Amino acid sequence: MFRAFLILIAAAVAGCAKGGSAGAADAQAAHHEHHPPHGGTPVVLGHEAYHLELVRDAEAGKVDAYLLDGEMEEFVRTTVASFEVTAVVDGERKTLFFQAVPNSATGETVGNTSCFEARADWITRTPSFDAVLTRIDVRGASFQDVAFNFPRGNDTD
Repeated sequence: MFRAFLILIAAAVAGCAKGGSAGAADAQAAHHEHHPPHGGTPVVLGHEAYHLELVRDAEAGKVDAYLLDGEMEEFVRTTVASFEVTAVVDGERKTLFFQAVPNSATGETVGNTSCFEARADWITRTPSFDAVLTRIDVRGASFQDVAFNFPRGNDTD
């Protein structure tokens, strides 16, 4: 009888130990990272429904924006032809006007693309700024007033 009691206690302790490691695994699973495919800045849209990846080309004075899925693994085409980002540079508000970029290699066109581009002279000399994506519509969802920092992004995971 005493031996059966010890076996029961040992089983209970082992079960608790397994529960502890599962809890740690759950915590690790809850924290996940996204890796922008172009090495750019991730901007989360909604509760990770989509991402914009922003890639600055200082020499050309431009920023490319790629619309991606929630895991930043697949490109997502949208029907919007343009969107705006308002940046604060040296205390002054500046607007980046992103325009859809057609790509004959992928079949993307204005109104059916995942790639956008904005040009501004101040991009050549401004590696960091705070900004707000005014609005973008993606597959029936509207994302408005999305604040972020470039180059940190806004992903808090």
